[in-house]
Parts: sequence; C-alpha cells; structure tokens
Amino acid sequence: MNLLYVTLGVTLGTVFGLLPGIGPTAAVALLLPLTFTMDPAAGVIMLAGIYYGSMYGGRIPAILLRLPGDASSVMTTLDGYPLTQQGRAGAALGITAIGSFLGGTFAILGLALLASTLTQVARMFASPELFLLMLFGLVMIVIIGSGKLLKSLIMALIGITIASIGMDPISGTQRLTFGSYELAAGIGIVPLAIGLFGIGEVLNNISRRNSAPLKPPRMKRIMPTWADWVTSRMAILRASVLGFFVGVLPGGGGTVSSVLAYGTEKKLSKNPEKFGKGAVDGLAATETADNASSNSAFVPLLTLGVPPNPVLALIFGALLLQNITPGPQLVEDHPDVFWGVIASMFIGNVILLVLNLPMIRVFVSILRVPQAILAPVVVLIAICGVYAINNSMFDVLLMLIFGAAGFLMRRFDFDLAPLILGFILGPMLEVEWRRSMIMSGGSVDIFFTRVPSLTILLLLVSAILIVAIGAFIRRQRSVNSSSDEGTVPTNKEEV
Repeated sequence: MNLLYVTLGVTLGTVFGLLPGIGPTAAVALLLPLTFTMDPAAGVIMLAGIYYGSMYGGRIPAILLRLPGDASSVMTTLDGYPLTQQGRAGAALGITAIGSFLGGTFAILGLALLASTLTQVARMFASPELFLLMLFGLVMIVIIGSGKLLKSLIMALIGITIASIGMDPISGTQRLTFGSYELAAGIGIVPLAIGLFGIGEVLNNISRRNSAPLKPPRMKRIMPTWADWVTSRMAILRASVLGFFVGVLPGGGGTVSSVLAYGTEKKLSKNPEKFGKGAVDGLAATETADNASSNSAFVPLLTLGVPPNPVLALIFGALLLQNITPGPQLVEDHPDVFWGVIASMFIGNVILLVLNLPMIRVFVSILRVPQAILAPVVVLIAICGVYAINNSMFDVLLMLIFGAAGFLMRRFDFDLAPLILGFILGPMLEVEWRRSMIMSGGSVDIFFTRVPSLTILLLLVSAILIVAIGAFIRRQRSVNSSSDEGTVPTNKEEV
C-alpha cells in the first residue's frame, strides 16, 4: 500500500506542478484532507510524493513556455527556455530529470546517514547566520546578471522595493500600500513571475512577428547528448552537495540553493557567457540543487520539529493531526514514519525518473502547436493559474501590469533575473537582519562573535574579492590588448 501511495503522490504532484500558479504548496493543501483517515506513515509518504513530484512538474512549463509556477522555478527559465528556443527542449527536460534524481538521491542518502549530526549543526544556525546566507544569495545576483552591473543592481533594488509592499513583517504596519486593501496583503511571487516571464514573453513574441515570423523550434534530439552529460556532471555533483546542506538549514529552501548553485557554476565555468543563453550545466545545477534541498529539508522537520518552508509546515500539521509530534524523539517513538518517509523518497525519485523520461516526447509535442494558437492558450493558463491562488482578479491585473513591464524591460535590455531574485530574497534578508538586531540589542558584533556567522561572512568577503579581482584582471587584459592593436609599425625592421 505504501508503494501505491508514493506512486499516487508523485503522479498527482507532477500533474499539479504542470499547472502554473498551483505549485507544491497549493497541491499539498488541496490534497491534505485525503490523509486524515489514512495510516500516519502512508499519509506522510503520499504528501511527500506530492511535494517533490510537483517540484519536478513545475519545471515543465518553465522550460517549455517560460511560465514559472513558483519562486524556485524562476531560475529554471534562465537557461531552460533558451534551450527550448534552440530546439533542445528534450535535452533540457532530460537533464532536469536526471539531475533532479541524482540530487534527490544524494540528499536522501545524506538524510539517512547524517540526520543526527546535521541536527546538531542546524541548531547552531540562527538569524545572524540566515541573514548572511540570504546576503550571499543577493551577492550572487552580481554574478548571475547577464547584463551590465549597474542595470543588474537597479533591477535588484526594484525587486526589493516591490517585495516591501504590504505589511511590515515585524511591526505589522502597512508600507507602500497607498490605502489599498489588496496591496496590504503584499504582492505574490506567482503574479509577478508569470507576468514578467510568461506574459512578457508572449508580448515580446507578438511584437517580433511583425519583423520576422516565429517558427516553433524543431526538435533535434529528445534526450541530452553525451557531451551534455560531460559538461554537467561536475555541476550536478557540486549542486547536490550545496543543495543538501542549504536545505538542512531552517529557512534555506530551494530558491536560495538554486541561486547559490547557479552563481557557483557560472563563476567556475569556462564559458560563463553562455549562462542565461542556454547553458546545460547552469540548468542542471539549479534543478539538482533545488531537488536536493527539497529532500534534505525533511531533516529540520523530522529531527527538530521545525518546518523550513510552507509545504513542510502543512506536512507538519498533518503529522500533528495524527497525534505525532516531529522532533528528536520521532525516530524512537515512530520509526515506521521516519524511516518509511526516507525509503519512500528514494523510491519516489526512481518512479519520477521512470515516469518522466518516456514522457519527454509528449511534453515536447506542445511546441508543435502554432504560435497563433499557443500564445492565447498560454495567456489563458496564466490567468486561470493566477486567479486560482486567491480567487482574486486583482492578482490577474497585477500579472498583466508586470507582463507589460517585462516586455518594456526586454526592449531596453534589462535583465529580469536580478529583479525576481531581489523580490524573493529581499524580505527574508530584512526579517533575519531585524531579528539579529533584536537578539543583539542593535549591535553588529553578533555577526563577528558567533563562529557560524563569522565563517559565512568570511566566505562572502572572499566571493566579493574573487569577483572584483577577476573583473580587474579582465579589464587589464582588455586595456593591454587594445594598446597592442593600436601600435602601428613605423619602419621596415618593425614590419
């Protein structure tokens, strides 16, 4: 029966993930009542399957249609959609499935072997460490941005400003709402992401049809090539380790791990200029890190009783309804739940791989639909997905406004990635900073007197220095090459 439940969970999760705007949180929330009468282990196994099944399913519209359904799938669009435009959607989906499987498997093995040790490490992390971790993610925006530095910083600041609209997370006062009841609840990630990327891309395609008719990309290969695997293998390995350890931290999550993994690979890559234009290793890194962190996020839930994200908070509530309290005693009191979930996660990742690799050809067939039909369908799906979240036409209006803004930003060569990452990481950065100041009574010494925070701070400073030194060396080489080209021979000996 547990095998049936994990199969049902990953299948339902994939289907829900295909619908932009639903995402893992809504999928688990909608199907949560089904577990009330089930055995505790079976219920959690099915919910976990829905969780990581929908995480993978959400990548399909992000890659094929540039419709990110949640925050972490925004990173997928950076290289997934350009690969689709190059006729390599099959390779993108294939490397996503393989990377997700390997990252998830690594995280599950680490969860089984290191759960008790990681529990002690996670207890050392508080708001100062989480603040520096978020700051690290924002610094990566400089590395990730494919445009000019000034434009990237402007877009990141715009994203942080948009994220500050709504209720103050600490005091509860309203900010930048202008008396609007709808804005008091803040701006959701789904209207913003689908507007900027999905609707903005549709408008961009429509405008380009006037000068050059768009042709649906033709598929050259359904699966990634051996060269793709060689290019991505080290990225998958590094992202698995990074995603696992970020997911263990309460508040880490898939978005932070994806940003860090993507920035790391771009910095280490021999061809960083390809990132954002169809880099297979960049796509593999984001997906692997995201899946690894999603699986390792069960460490703080099961061992500390701390749900690190909204989806696991719902699973936490499901366990409480079954009179099971997650925490240090879970392994001794309910070993069937603890080890059953871990075993089901490994089996679920295998089932996802087996289900989705043969389905790649079916997913890619979406691209054969003519653009004149596909564009209205994409807009309709986007409207339905955004409306379904809160049953709010105001969210639909926001999506359309952000769609028009995304179109204009593309026309003026602004990179959208820093904006969306600033929107995602900005609120977390603010909350952890203010909590740190409350803890220390307003003193910044708290970042230097704690060993974990000092370690992260040193890594952050090192990353900034590496980027600055690299930029200086490139500038010097450019100056030297320009001076060499400008030298004109003046006599026969020089000739």
